[in-house]
Amino acid sequence: MMKEPRKATVQRKTNETEILLAVSLDGSGDCEASTGIGFFDHMLQHIAKHGGIDLKVKATGDLHVDDHHLVEDVGICLGRAISQALGDRRGIQRFGDAVIPMDEALILCAMDFSGRGLLVENIETPATRIGGFSAEMLPEFFRAVASNAGLTLHLRQLAGRNSHHIVEGAFKAFARALKDAVKVTDDGGIPSTKGVIESQG
Repeated sequence: MMKEPRKATVQRKTNETEILLAVSLDGSGDCEASTGIGFFDHMLQHIAKHGGIDLKVKATGDLHVDDHHLVEDVGICLGRAISQALGDRRGIQRFGDAVIPMDEALILCAMDFSGRGLLVENIETPATRIGGFSAEMLPEFFRAVASNAGLTLHLRQLAGRNSHHIVEGAFKAFARALKDAVKVTDDGGIPSTKGVIESQG
């Protein structure tokens, strides 16, 4: 068990967005998300619920332009908060993966808290928008998370025709893989032969 709570709070304010995000990696799946984009709030709830973390997000931004800045900046804050909560990565499992069905959609997620932020994805959605959420923002969100968490992240769509199902499956798969990757192991050591994991985020 970790001696210190694995929590972090990140604030980000630009000319385009203002975000306050708090995460507890050893939570119970509670989520309070207010971004002005209902579908995005729902996806953040999936990260908390299926990742077993507590998440609070309050975000405002230039939604009169589009949702790009706000969604990407929430990803930046989430990645930074996860990285800060993990600290030196001591004692974590480091790797996580999940294959999640969402009706006809099937999504694979694999991740490694390697310290090297990278996203590889092949998600394709028929629709360009899901509610107020631009489908093209899915990779932008996860790229921001990966870059700022020092996370190597793979997202692969194995099947799917319904855009809502595809995107929701991706968020759920990410959450379940995250739950495994941040899990605390018994040895308590740095999970690397280098003896250190340095985040580039």
